[in-house]
Amino acid sequence: MSASFAGSAVKKSPSLEGGKSLVFIGPAHPYRGGIAQFLQGLAGGLDERGHCVTTVTFRRQYPGILFPGKSQYVPDSKTDPFPAVRLIDTVCPLSWWKTARFILHKKPDAVIFQYWMPFFAPAFGLIARIVRRRTRIVAFVHNAIPHESRWGDRFLSRFFLNSCDALIVLSTTVAEEIHSLKVQKPIRQVGHPVYSNFGEALEKEEARAVLGLPRDVPVLLFFGLIRRYKGLHLLLEAMPLVLRSLPQARLIIAGEFYDKPQNTLDSIARYGLERQILLHSEFIPDEKVRIYFSSCDVVVQPYISASQSGVAQIAFHFDRPLIVTDVGSLAETVPHEKAGLVVPPEKPEALAKAICRFFESQMAEKLQKGVQEEKQKYSWEALYKALESVLIPAPV
Repeated sequence: MSASFAGSAVKKSPSLEGGKSLVFIGPAHPYRGGIAQFLQGLAGGLDERGHCVTTVTFRRQYPGILFPGKSQYVPDSKTDPFPAVRLIDTVCPLSWWKTARFILHKKPDAVIFQYWMPFFAPAFGLIARIVRRRTRIVAFVHNAIPHESRWGDRFLSRFFLNSCDALIVLSTTVAEEIHSLKVQKPIRQVGHPVYSNFGEALEKEEARAVLGLPRDVPVLLFFGLIRRYKGLHLLLEAMPLVLRSLPQARLIIAGEFYDKPQNTLDSIARYGLERQILLHSEFIPDEKVRIYFSSCDVVVQPYISASQSGVAQIAFHFDRPLIVTDVGSLAETVPHEKAGLVVPPEKPEALAKAICRFFESQMAEKLQKGVQEEKQKYSWEALYKALESVLIPAPV
């Protein structure tokens, strides 16, 4: 576990009397993605605080036919500093029973799930129901209802969430989703911590040189998996309006397609943006993330739907302001005219106007100071304390 992820390399005494035995369940190395990084930071930080931590991850996370990307795994063979036990096959119920037996053998004080998609509800729900007779079940709920919902999602989420003793959410939006499901469980809310495992920022000129970008032009960044609900198509529609006022502007698109690439490529051609866009449509490994954030002036999240955002927390780490849509808890994370600009969703004209205003009114320095202030609210320490606070049942 990298010390920079948890924010400290020094062992701290846990706030509970004595360390607890904890089993974490969710994606971990060799699986990639924001929730895997979140779990790594969570488990590693609790270990540093004196708890005895075991992480259980998937033997098979998704069947290949159901996975929309190129790979589910990190693109290298580095040794994981905080290894996980690979047990769960999401489509093999026998593995769920074996996982439950493994947990019961560990005799943990609590089992902590990472939940973000109803696909995992049958496996997680059954495991939780088997082991909850002997231990406490807690879930970090990243999404209670998917951004791209399907029939049966609400039923499946209720099945898992009702198997828990306590829930922790990272935004008001997810808490409201849980209430909408009529799940009557204690909910603790804490802010999504700022990721700090991507290294220090580069000088802007150095980062732009790496990417082959001009030194003195406005640069926007759209970062992360490319899915319809993230609204990249709306940003592309806004770009011709931006270029009328800022003809030298550039847009970096950095992230893997989880939707059909041709839709994005057709939009780029339709709006004549081939020379204004730098498209890196692949998974961005951790060591290269800082290049993209260091090269940009502002991060743009034109989302149609959202809960909280790990991308916003990466931007905060690199002191980059954001332009976001008013969906989910994005505006809660990025206060308007303090850490960024907030615009109505699905309004390319409003998005273009905000982008032009950011550069023409020279707002970067002011908003950067706001980001530096806001990110102090989102610490790993607060996350650890939130979890520790729910490990002991409330008195009846």
